[in-house]
Amino acid sequence: MEYLNYEKMDALDGEYFRQQQPYPWLNPEGLLTAAGYQALRDNLPGIALFKKVFGVERAHGQQSHDRYTLEYSDKVVVPAPWQDFVDELRGPRYREFLRRIFGVRLLDLSYHWHYTPNGCSVSPHCDARHKLGSHIFYLNTAEDWRTEWGGETLILDDGGRFRRDSAPGFDDFDRVLGADALGNRSLIFMQRKNSWHGVREICCPEGELRKVFIVVVNSGSPVARVRRFLRKVA
Repeated sequence: MEYLNYEKMDALDGEYFRQQQPYPWLNPEGLLTAAGYQALRDNLPGIALFKKVFGVERAHGQQSHDRYTLEYSDKVVVPAPWQDFVDELRGPRYREFLRRIFGVRLLDLSYHWHYTPNGCSVSPHCDARHKLGSHIFYLNTAEDWRTEWGGETLILDDGGRFRRDSAPGFDDFDRVLGADALGNRSLIFMQRKNSWHGVREICCPEGELRKVFIVVVNSGSPVARVRRFLRKVA
């Protein structure tokens, strides 16, 4: 089974993507095949595999990003469809798609799942400088999630006013643009000096979870690789 819809991916224009404001972002529908998307939803990793990350202090006075998280590695045993999907993401066709969209030659990929319960949020922030961007796959549908519960990733436009090492609130931004986060949708965005984004507090029934799978696109330059290594061993 192929999980990625290569026809849809090939139709995305890298130049158009990189010209979007306030920074490059797209919220395409159907980058996974219908059968692949259903197989992934039917075989989501159980929450017992996840690490509970709540109340972790963030830099610059930003609020903690509370959620359950699972970092993919070859040592983690995940359901077979997910292993097959990661293998496909590691393949040449997806990597070439990212090179074309981001306009770069060297990149490294990492992968993780986030499950987020009621009352949690992702405060406005810019990602670490070593990241080129992210590709977020949304895993909730209208069968298990309501739009009024929230969960949309918000693209935040500060008009260039805020320093990265600050802690603005959602209402401080000039524009707030929401990405559709239900069904076979994904969000691709590229790191810029003002690439602010976040998720407002989720208001869902107890026991429900906002579920996403994220491909982190890192710079593959030798300098960036050394910096990531030093962060891991620090």
